[in-house]
Amino acid sequence: MPAAISIVIPTLQAAEALPRCLAALMEGLEAGLIRELIVSDGGSTDGTGAIAQAWGGEVLTGPPSRGGQLRRGCAAAKGEWLLVLHADTCLAPGWSEAVQRHLAEGAERAAWFHLRFDRGGAPARLVAAWANLRSRLGLPYGDQGLLLPRALYDRVGGYAEMPLMEDVHLARRLRGQLTGLPARAVTSGAKYARQGWLRRGARNLWTLTRYAMGTDVERLARSYRR
Repeated sequence: MPAAISIVIPTLQAAEALPRCLAALMEGLEAGLIRELIVSDGGSTDGTGAIAQAWGGEVLTGPPSRGGQLRRGCAAAKGEWLLVLHADTCLAPGWSEAVQRHLAEGAERAAWFHLRFDRGGAPARLVAAWANLRSRLGLPYGDQGLLLPRALYDRVGGYAEMPLMEDVHLARRLRGQLTGLPARAVTSGAKYARQGWLRRGARNLWTLTRYAMGTDVERLARSYRR
């Protein structure tokens, strides 16, 4: 019986972060959980694709849009389960045991990991606490990782072709079918450190609020990039 999980990672200029993300997956490979690695790239020029191939990954290339990249990656996946990760997120040691339990219980629910940042002290802990509360309320973001059965992914329509908020769009469709795993996803705090922890956290919350109010996602993406 083939391993159950297809790993799907969207990338764009991720050569620096990707090796750490992939190294953290090795315990899942050793546990026989991982069937394949799919890296859906948005046109990197920094060697991201070569790194992914060196680790045994299949590289798909297309226009840079996280929603579109994830949709392409998940469409190519052959596993019964999908594990979607960001390139700057590393699953903490012990994650494979939590995932094995989730699969063994016959769970048909999607699952997210508890967020922690790799730097930042008290401000980072505050932002992570809010993210984990938001997740318990049914809105995990992509940097927390998402594990879900392929059948459920297909049933709710998968990722939409969106430049931003693709994770929130999918989480809304998964409402009532999400659970937290007793394992951590450690993500980069570099952008928060540059822009200010509370400032960026408030900006993300305002972006979420505008999206919930119906603001066009292309307009949101332009504003977010600025």
